[in-house]
Amino acid sequence: MFLYIIRRLLLIIPTLWAIITINFFIVQIAPGGPVDNAIASMQGLDADGGAALQRISGSSAAEATTGVAGGVSSKYRGARGLDPEIIAEIEKRYGFDKPIGKRYLDMLKNYAVFNFGDSLFRGRTVLELIVERLPVSISLGLWSTLIIYLVSIPLGIKKAVKSGSRFDTWTSAVIVIGNAIPSFLFAVLLVVLFAGGSFVKIFPLRGLFSVNAEHFSLAGKIADYFWHMALPTLALVIGGFASLTMLTKNSFLDEINKQYVFTARAKGLNEKAILVKHVFRNAMLIVISGFPAAFIGMFFTGSLLIEVIFSLDGLGLLGFEATMQRDYPVIFATLYIFTLLGLLLNLLSDLLYTIIDPRINFEGRS
Repeated sequence: MFLYIIRRLLLIIPTLWAIITINFFIVQIAPGGPVDNAIASMQGLDADGGAALQRISGSSAAEATTGVAGGVSSKYRGARGLDPEIIAEIEKRYGFDKPIGKRYLDMLKNYAVFNFGDSLFRGRTVLELIVERLPVSISLGLWSTLIIYLVSIPLGIKKAVKSGSRFDTWTSAVIVIGNAIPSFLFAVLLVVLFAGGSFVKIFPLRGLFSVNAEHFSLAGKIADYFWHMALPTLALVIGGFASLTMLTKNSFLDEINKQYVFTARAKGLNEKAILVKHVFRNAMLIVISGFPAAFIGMFFTGSLLIEVIFSLDGLGLLGFEATMQRDYPVIFATLYIFTLLGLLLNLLSDLLYTIIDPRINFEGRS
């Protein structure tokens, strides 16, 4: 198993390289980059625009906005009428004074040592931004995924055991209704009802901690943290039960109806022993296989609107803002980190396979 783990870890390197390379060149050739945005912003301003141009080029506002007669031939949209020196200065500011191949190789060398550079628009390093936003995303992703799994798996097993009963029917109805409610809409409802929207104000509306949390005791800080996380986590998990619960139920039903279960019953084993010793480890394999995707989904894409509604500065919001601003260092860094995290979680799911069912031997198959 050790050699298998080493091979999988080594396989992460070319996989990361391929994903980063493809996305780098797609994003680079897409219109509307940071240089275009900066030029458009300056051209759309009058007095302030002239001052901005003056700060960049060191020339006067009049010299900056006059340019050369008849305009300047440029590869950037909206650059007509700007002095070529100003455009060159903007390109240098955002790193576009280098050829695309040089930028690509520099990125690979920096990313190999986790040097993600500086944000183009925030005046801080990308690593500082990610570390600052990471606790929010980890909190949302971890607690929501944990609650969904802790509820859905036992519920799915019980639904499989009592398939066709009243319990199975009414729980299915509740799950379908919960799945039909969008997370962001449920989040708004929670704010209206419990966060001072129109009724009572039981829970806070922003941040992971209270303003004066540093003065709390350890127990007080923990309680304050979960108090802030209650509504965002509930909003995320409300629609996450359906697929996992039904997947667990169908997986267990499929195993319960197999021949080895009838053989175990014929040998006199009770239902609990059959379920725990035989059915569980076989049925759980398909459930575990979906864990990496579920966690990454909650960790990143699924939490964007929840972060906005509850004023939580997480990685989902950071990635969205970076995409809108064409903040390339932040875009590629978040892509790199989530890809790496997803690959490591896939390896973890394989290891869980062998723990649940020791008969699985990836090393032997290799």
